[in-house]
Amino acid sequence: MKHTNNFQIYMEKCDQLAIKAKERGNAPVGCIILFGNEIIAEAEEAGHSKQDISYHAEMEAIRNARKIIGVDMSECTLVSTHEPCIMCGYAIRYHKIKKVVYKNPVEYLGSINSSMKVLVTEEVPKHWSKSPEVILFTK
Repeated sequence: MKHTNNFQIYMEKCDQLAIKAKERGNAPVGCIILFGNEIIAEAEEAGHSKQDISYHAEMEAIRNARKIIGVDMSECTLVSTHEPCIMCGYAIRYHKIKKVVYKNPVEYLGSINSSMKVLVTEEVPKHWSKSPEVILFTK
């Protein structure tokens, strides 16, 4: 796993989205999806306000990006304030997102650092995409 601060501007955008999520009573998580250097989708956590646990910021950003580029996101980077959970990790692998940048590790249900490393394991069905490049954002 790489450590970098090359995504400062994008992480600041995610932080702004996380603040909005918190103001709405949700977990403070924000996420964007990049195609090259262009933001094509963004989202904030909304599980509490929408009363649906599947409204994670990463899932919503992926849903928004699909409307623009479709299911194959193999040229995209996902940037999030938090390590994607196992649900989001599966969605990232399904959509073939090539790079994931996150700031805050998640101990119990994170798809990188928990015991359920769905985002980075190679022990997956053969039709799954390979693991994305994972970058821990540091200032």
